[in-house]
Amino acid sequence: MGASTAFVALAALFWGLSGGIGGILMADGWDPFVVSFYRGAIGLLCVLVWLGLRYQSSGLSSPRLWFWSIIAGVGVAGNFSFYFLSISHGSVAVAATLMYCAPVFVYLFSFALKLESPTPMKWAAIVVVMIGIALLTQIYDVGASGLTAIGVGAGLLAGLSYAIFIFGFKYAAPHGSPQAILCIAFAVLAVILIWPGDADQAVAALSTPDWPLFVALGVLGAGLSFVLYIIGLKHTAPAVASIVAMVEPVTASLFGVVILSQNLAVPQVIGMALILVTVTALSVFTRPKLPPLEEKAP
Repeated sequence: MGASTAFVALAALFWGLSGGIGGILMADGWDPFVVSFYRGAIGLLCVLVWLGLRYQSSGLSSPRLWFWSIIAGVGVAGNFSFYFLSISHGSVAVAATLMYCAPVFVYLFSFALKLESPTPMKWAAIVVVMIGIALLTQIYDVGASGLTAIGVGAGLLAGLSYAIFIFGFKYAAPHGSPQAILCIAFAVLAVILIWPGDADQAVAALSTPDWPLFVALGVLGAGLSFVLYIIGLKHTAPAVASIVAMVEPVTASLFGVVILSQNLAVPQVIGMALILVTVTALSVFTRPKLPPLEEKAP
């Protein structure tokens, strides 16, 4: 494994761990929106340092960079908050796998915007993913998995939100540096998530004994992970990156089962496998025709 691929793998590993860390914090009574806010806010501090080191050609004077970066910020705010909301109403494994369905939403967006032509293979893959979701959530047997409608809906919305982030980031990339885009996006996240969170908890988090977990969540789940992923992606084939990205849901699932003692039934494991294999294959063999990712050199 080359250094660039290792960076992508580490980023996916850190994202997977962030789901487990968030699960621990919410099990301790922390509000999902407060956890999401601090993940993004601490991540913002990290990427601000990166921007300070590579300020040249940031593109911050470009209105288009700001517009699309704000869209990306709305997407990442939704992704973080819906992901942790799904975990709080279900399990880390289910939430992470549902979020991994994001490429399916990217294709549906591409179909709707006529950026991509539907093919029988793509529709078949989407149908298989839907079957996997049905097995994973055990929607056919209400209450069997301990999930709630909020948990399932939030997990799918986390994937949809991530698709919005992908679109925003891709369209912003030709107009500035990735660190500038992430700074704007995380700043937008902080502004959005400061409102729905518990204000008392948001203040209490500054002096809580759980602060090392909040710092680890922000650094691993939003700061260092995004930096590693973007740097690694510049020299990693998209197909390889798509396969390596499976590290995230697998890590999150193992964390939930081993550390948080969250169990999965056999049909759920089958559904998870269907989703992971199909989405990875969809990403590898039929990538959507979005604008090229032309970031400035970090």
